[in-house]
Amino acid sequence: MDLGLLEEFRFDWELAGKAARTVDDYIAALRLLFAGSPEPDLGAAKAWMASTLYASVRRERAQAIRAFGRWGEGTGEVVFPWWKEVPLVVEEQRPQSTATEADYRAARRKASTVRDSAIIELLWSCGLRRGELVRLDVEDVNLSDGLLVVRQSKTGRPRVVPLSRSARRAVRRQIAGRPSGSLLGMSSNAIRLLLKRLGAPSAHAWRRGWAVEALRNGVSEASVRSAAGWSSGAMVARYTRTLSGELAVSELHEASGTDSARQCHPDGRIAPCHPADPVTRCYREFRSLDSNNSPARTA
Repeated sequence: MDLGLLEEFRFDWELAGKAARTVDDYIAALRLLFAGSPEPDLGAAKAWMASTLYASVRRERAQAIRAFGRWGEGTGEVVFPWWKEVPLVVEEQRPQSTATEADYRAARRKASTVRDSAIIELLWSCGLRRGELVRLDVEDVNLSDGLLVVRQSKTGRPRVVPLSRSARRAVRRQIAGRPSGSLLGMSSNAIRLLLKRLGAPSAHAWRRGWAVEALRNGVSEASVRSAAGWSSGAMVARYTRTLSGELAVSELHEASGTDSARQCHPDGRIAPCHPADPVTRCYREFRSLDSNNSPARTA
């Protein structure tokens, strides 16, 4: 196998706007495969996958093989002509911690500094990753329009995230007239310790909670994906499946003219899908949600 193809695979993956960390993991796994079998066939690939006791690792190895094989098929490079026959291990889906509105209210009460409050508001309003919080600068905040620019993300692509009114106020106090510099001035570990001290969920649990709340309140999957910076719809689909039963009942009640739909939709409506570009649609849907949502969002 020509190992130079791995770098071409990497370039095409990143040019497609996909997560650099994912392709790094795939290439590391493929190098291990090639070290033991320079020209692997399907049998060798399956044996390599089965050589680990961990189902998650077997699945990651299969994903690496299938991704590389799919890329080769698309570019005319015959790397793994049998890639479609590689089975994906089905992992048991374990419940994941998800921040709730109750967590948000409790964390706001315990936040003792302006910076603590700003972090909680940003986590609940924007669903940022912990590393994205750390890298925020004052220049990335547009308080007039209620927007936040995430310049460095996991996927390597910048994105724009709307700020709720309460987050805007908290961030304004945190900036305190500064023209530039780090917005929070904290390391990733410092944010982790802060959340632990407040008895609050992890940053990723806040991110999941943000996505669930947005979907529950009628923000479209396309807008949630855009604001979250996900390179595929897989994560949004996971949250949509979680909420599908609740939302179906709510929408049927709304269609029949009953008030019980408001149990899931505080403002009693589903946000429309705007016929605009993804960024504009995302901004409008989240701004509409902020204007009409529950007091917890606007307090």
